[in-house]
Parts: sequence; structure tokens; C-alpha cells
Amino acid sequence: MAFDEQTLASLKETANTIRKDIVKMVAEASSGHPGGSLSAADILTVLYFNEMNIDPNNPQDPNRDRFVLSKGHASPVLYGALAEKGFFPKEELMTFRKINSRLQGHPSKKSLPGVEMSTGSLGQGLSVANGMALAGKLDNRDYRVYVLLGDGEIQEGMIWEAAMSAAHYKLDNLTAFLDYNHLQIDGRVEDVMNPAPVDEKFRAFGWHVIIIDGHDMNQISDAIQEAKSIKGKPTMIIANTIKGKGVSFMENQVGWHGTAPNAEQLAQALEELNGVKQND
Repeated sequence: MAFDEQTLASLKETANTIRKDIVKMVAEASSGHPGGSLSAADILTVLYFNEMNIDPNNPQDPNRDRFVLSKGHASPVLYGALAEKGFFPKEELMTFRKINSRLQGHPSKKSLPGVEMSTGSLGQGLSVANGMALAGKLDNRDYRVYVLLGDGEIQEGMIWEAAMSAAHYKLDNLTAFLDYNHLQIDGRVEDVMNPAPVDEKFRAFGWHVIIIDGHDMNQISDAIQEAKSIKGKPTMIIANTIKGKGVSFMENQVGWHGTAPNAEQLAQALEELNGVKQND
């Protein structure tokens, strides 16, 4: 079911705010990973501001939904969503990657409320999400677990062990998103180690698979609802995205995987993002 105009406009504005925070954070720190953070902003916006059962005032609620950012280097998008949701003050975003900051380059569960897993070593998030989902089954709780994977990340063998076990244990309370932007630090994913056809592989491993436009919020929401209706198997949502989405000079450019914009580039990025609402 499509969002009404007001809800869709609000979600788009939130995603745009998160994108602005991403580029400001990375620029302030002079380091970080803007490309894959920008590509995932729409997915996290729908999850955090429309779908997940979470409460910033009770971040350890045993019945809460869980989100695992398996591609932990995209921490700016997670921090942007958590701050916007009220898990910590937005002013803290500008401490990103600074000494003694709670906002480390990769998310730390020990230091920041709302972070469900300390991630950054690629390939591990899906296995931990499996454990969370299995625990929910064993404890007879109805929470759901969401995990975001990078397309370069699924070159890791541990991902496929986790894919096998999720299907084996019939983890229908687990939904994975693949941020399929086709670029990783060393170039095109297909050139580094081609994982395609990703959809056929996950189906072969026993998953329900949905393919969407990862920047279309109605498609994101519809896919989540479809995943919730599937019984007896986990769901993989393959979200086709654009690396650097929203900033013209970053879009589809591998060099912006882990490069911070300078002051001039930041100004251009913010000018473009500030113009989104007028042009939408």
C-alpha cells in the first residue's frame, strides 16, 4: 500500500536531512564513508521512521525490533537516523570520528544507545542477526530483526554460511537488505569478485527474495510488508541503489567510497540537498 502524500513527503524530508548530516559529519571529521551511507539513507528512513518498533527512551526494551548495520563503515547513515529519531542529541553528530566520541568510525554497541551490534569487520552482521532472530523464536517474542549488507560484503564466505543457517532454522522473523550499489573500495563489485546472480543464489539457499528500487520508499515499505507475511523462511530484499545518492558529483563514483568532501565540495553537496524539496 502506497504512502499517502503527507507521509511520503515527511519520509523524503527525513531522508534528505540524514543525507545532509552524513556529508556534514564526514566533512567535519575529514574521514569516513559517504558513498555507501548516502545509498542506504532511504532504507533506514523507512525502517526507523515508519516500520520498526523502537523507543529512544527505552533502547533495551526486550520486545524491540533490532537493526544490524553489517556494513559498519556506513556508520554515518546509522548515526544520522539514530540522532534524528532521538537516541542522542543531534549536536553530537559533529563529534564523528573524534577522540573520545561515542560516534566511532564503526558503530560500537558499548558506547551508543540504539546500536545493536559493534560492526565493521565485514561479513559478520548476518550471523549475529541470525542469533537475534533465533533468540526471538526461542523466547517466544514477536520482534523482528533487520540487517543491512553491502554488495561487496557478500563476497565474504561467512555470509553464505549465515544464509544457509538462517534458512535451516526457518528464521521468518529475519529480513536482510542488500545495498546493491555495485561499487566497493577497489572498484566495481562485478570486477572485484562478481556475486551475481544474487537473487538466484539466495533463493537456492532457501530464502524468499524481493528485488526493489532502494530509493523508492513505497517499494521499500511494500517489500517489508511482504517479508512479514512470509512464513518458514527468511527474506532477502535486494535494493538496487546509487552509491552517493543525492550528491551529483558523488553518484556512481567509486572514489567517494571512503573520501571526505572538502569545504567547497561540502558546500556544493548541501546546496544540492537543500534544493531537493523545491525540485521534488
